[in-house]
Amino acid sequence: MESLKHYPISLLETLKARSTISQYFSPSPLIRYENLSRYLNCNISIKHENHNPTGSFKIRGGINIMSHIKRRQIKGVVTFSTGSHGLSVGTSAKLFNIPSVIVVPNNTNPAKIQLIKDTGADVIEAGNNFDEAAQVVARLNEERGYYYVHPANEPLLINGVGTEFLEIIEKLPDIDAIILPLGGGSEVAAAITTMKALKPEIEIYAVQAQASNAAYFSWKTKAICTRANKTFAGGFATGSAYETTFNIYKNTLTDFILLEEEEILRGIALAAHYTHNMVEGAGSSTLMAAWKLKERLAGKNVVLQFSGANASYTEIQKAYHLSALETGEFSEST
Repeated sequence: MESLKHYPISLLETLKARSTISQYFSPSPLIRYENLSRYLNCNISIKHENHNPTGSFKIRGGINIMSHIKRRQIKGVVTFSTGSHGLSVGTSAKLFNIPSVIVVPNNTNPAKIQLIKDTGADVIEAGNNFDEAAQVVARLNEERGYYYVHPANEPLLINGVGTEFLEIIEKLPDIDAIILPLGGGSEVAAAITTMKALKPEIEIYAVQAQASNAAYFSWKTKAICTRANKTFAGGFATGSAYETTFNIYKNTLTDFILLEEEEILRGIALAAHYTHNMVEGAGSSTLMAAWKLKERLAGKNVVLQFSGANASYTEIQKAYHLSALETGEFSEST
């Protein structure tokens, strides 16, 4: 089972993954937005991974790894998550008739727990944070002989996620830059592996919350480090960088943008206003990052990633109560 952790991460393996993933859902939309292009002074297209099954890019990696696990006749899978990763593991495991266990920390939003349960996964509430939940996962893994699907240190997840970037290059071959949220780093690692192989000159920007900036400081110092993990935005709420993905992005990103919590909330409202999409904080963060990079991106063909749709009611409510967004437009105050 451990050999899966040492699977190669490459463009070739991403192409192989596409042959599997394409059997389960169609390419997500890549849509050019004239209104955003005008306000940001560049050619903006959005890759709508929020339209995928489970509302996230992660389902791509889930399907790819489950196809390999099924062939190896592994008894089941286990992981920890409070959101899109758990939904992906539960949903893709069900597609391949593989038993799954998702450990969530105590006091996790009941609505998110129900979504994961609806996939057919066995949900266990344990631990007061991700570190304690991870310890439970390790114990279950040993007791039941299940495979632990790590949210980032998982080559087959990264190869699966890379299929979205094949779709972008094929539809927009003259792309100049892409902006992606970075939490565990699977999406950024997949973009680098795939897009840099096909178009070495492409600019790849990452964005993360200032309140959970471990990946940023790891990139800045070129060494994995831990930081406080306090952001509301679950898509990039990580307290540490992860070895597999970090080793791919540490020397390859063009730049890294940090956002305050209020800026992330503004991104949710801006996404709704300009694109009529309900996107979670990490997913819509790319809009705010593009605003901060406006001068550097001027005149370029830029893709923003809407990585997930799983915003909570509380997040949406807070976003719409920001007085600065009453007009719904970008401004200097944004």
